[in-house]
Amino acid sequence: MKVTEKNGHEYRVIGTRPIRHDGVDKVTGRAQFGADVRLPGMLYGQVVRSPYPHARIKSIDTRRAQEHPGVRAIITAADMPALDTDAVAELGEGAIELKYASQLIMARDKVVYQGQPVAAVAATTRQAARDAARLIEVEYEPLPVVEDALAAMDPGAPLIHADLYTVTPGGGKAEQPSNVAKHIQYERGDLEAGFAEADVVIEREFRTAMVHQGYIEPQNATASWEADGRLTVWTSTQGAFSAREQLAQLLQIPAGRIRVIPMEVGGGFGGKIQVYLEPIAALLSRKAGRPVKMWMSRAEVFTGTGPGSPTYIRCKLGAKRSGALVAAQLYMVYDAGAFPGAPVGAGAVTALSPYRVPNFRIDGYDVVTNKPRVQSYRAPGAPQAAFAVETVLDEIAESLGMDPVELRLKNASAEGDRLVYGTPFNRIGFREVLEAVRDHPHYNAPLPERRGPYAFGRGVAAGFWFGGSLTSTVQLTFNPDGTVNLITGSVDLSGSRASLAMIVAEELGLEPHEVKPIVADTDTVGYTDVTGGSRTTYATGTACWRACQDAIAQLKVRAAQLLEADPDAVTFGGGEFWLWEEPQYRISLKEVVANLQKTGGPIVAKGIVNKLKMAPAFGAHIVDVGVDLETGKVDIVRYTAVQDVGKAIHPTAVEGQLQGGAAQGIGWALFEGYVFDGGVMRNPNFLDYRLPTALDLPMIDTVLVEVPASDGPYGVRGVGETPIVPPIAAVANAIARATGVRIRELPMSPERVWRALGGADQPASDDQAGETG
Repeated sequence: MKVTEKNGHEYRVIGTRPIRHDGVDKVTGRAQFGADVRLPGMLYGQVVRSPYPHARIKSIDTRRAQEHPGVRAIITAADMPALDTDAVAELGEGAIELKYASQLIMARDKVVYQGQPVAAVAATTRQAARDAARLIEVEYEPLPVVEDALAAMDPGAPLIHADLYTVTPGGGKAEQPSNVAKHIQYERGDLEAGFAEADVVIEREFRTAMVHQGYIEPQNATASWEADGRLTVWTSTQGAFSAREQLAQLLQIPAGRIRVIPMEVGGGFGGKIQVYLEPIAALLSRKAGRPVKMWMSRAEVFTGTGPGSPTYIRCKLGAKRSGALVAAQLYMVYDAGAFPGAPVGAGAVTALSPYRVPNFRIDGYDVVTNKPRVQSYRAPGAPQAAFAVETVLDEIAESLGMDPVELRLKNASAEGDRLVYGTPFNRIGFREVLEAVRDHPHYNAPLPERRGPYAFGRGVAAGFWFGGSLTSTVQLTFNPDGTVNLITGSVDLSGSRASLAMIVAEELGLEPHEVKPIVADTDTVGYTDVTGGSRTTYATGTACWRACQDAIAQLKVRAAQLLEADPDAVTFGGGEFWLWEEPQYRISLKEVVANLQKTGGPIVAKGIVNKLKMAPAFGAHIVDVGVDLETGKVDIVRYTAVQDVGKAIHPTAVEGQLQGGAAQGIGWALFEGYVFDGGVMRNPNFLDYRLPTALDLPMIDTVLVEVPASDGPYGVRGVGETPIVPPIAAVANAIARATGVRIRELPMSPERVWRALGGADQPASDDQAGETG
């Protein structure tokens, strides 16, 4: 289903559903992923990882491994530049201090999470590398483990980093070291007066688990460090330029001597921005004098890369009997894992900004623990925040006897309302989204009657993501047959090639198949930021549009030569140039391109974007669940995702984004979570780490609301982040409506639901323990 705001524009290509340009290669196996790289003389690398979550490295003995006949190189932290600087590496989506980024690659004096690399070996075969890695002897002195973020905040907790001092809201630093890396604060109005004015006040606590992005393809890298000092890296990354900059900083070599070739990516969702194997493969290659290829096992992916942040959130909301929100207070603790950098800032901003709240205070904390250092995961920080706020909103609606959608409509932010940090929203479609939910047949359909122990409930929740810009570069070149090469630095994670090609086809009057999109390496195209943060179609799409305007301007001059007219007399539209005063004199773009050599030679058009207005995307989800009151098992019976997409360039791709985000959010709500025992992960595989499958999900219906953004081509908004924000809270609210019991800790597994329903008097097992009710 599609709800479209009438904006007076008619498009020829935009809004259609052409076959994806990468479709044939993907289904026939021709697409080249990182694991497909083969180079002459290639070696294979293997990392030695710490089995301890916190320990001092007393010694590393590589002598037995060096004697292995297949070994060609071994490295430890001694082979990496010592980076004790406080300089920050910007990842494009998130950031990390260089000294910590270096320790993610190779531990120095101690390890601070299970799976942290301590050494690596390159050998002639993969098996030889594995065998040699087992011969490296590392002596550890185990140290006390801090697994829980709240426990880590205790002044008496063991310090993970002796030189970590809390950055305070004013920008200063605490006098004593602690495990709290940063304290942020947003406030407005008079909090005490606001709560005093409220007729209903509800305060609740929420916990979310550490979760993995769930991509199928493991991290991989192949590096060739040539004798002339040039380094080439093939890798499955969300950002080739981000990878290049990280390599330059970590290895202390000029970025101009590094070429990163992005391969196809088998899933990322924010988890393939930080480099892990790339610097190791590079150092092994330099030492061995031969290319080195590496890839992770599934267990290494779970323990050695960056998952989504676990959280503790205390949420207090106050409202009038009319439903108007008058006060809010949030205490948000985001677990960063072993090094600072949890997405608490994004969580704090997205938590309350969807609603007009005159009085609030938000305190957020970035806390380190002995777990893998977290990375971005699709709308990083926002799903956890929405879980808390949207659940308490639902309770307020219940308390007031008010429809939950009407409560949200009454308080919904609109254009001109301010985010928590003070910046006003430009044009947004939150109200239109909520109205679409209110009027949708799903929301108004009766629920099935209870069948024995099987009860049904319906939940709703909303959320948003900022819609980023950053930098994108695009080039267009023209072939004699009139087709166009679209050269971009944006890695294609989810079919963005097709959307970008459609923009070029729309502007130049071509068919989508006449535009050939090419994802280029760092030596071929200008700087382009990562694919992430819902920025690619918005920002790189704008760069495509600008490149088209540049191309049209250049081709207009060539068309004027062929029409024997002044360029100022020539106009363009629908794939043709003509004289605006004498429209009978016209020539097609393809004819102009075919004559480029006669009129001055080839042309290259470019489009560059490095700052656009924020284009926030709002969504709201409806879910029906069935709960077995005897076992606690929750089934998703019906699901509808509604979102303001600005303008759907390729509706099929947009619908897929909404469905994928909803599926991931459902997994987060019901199944997923790292299970730790003393800092050691107990479920580092897809057998024990439960992901949702097709058997767990119904068909996810989508509604595309089109409220054009203030900037960018055609009013398009990024769509990839928002769909994962509402599902957790929507499922929690549906369970509460079905059972009368609220679950405030994730995952809402059968055991946890069963216990909340009074299924047993004994406490939950360690991996399910948590306060509910």
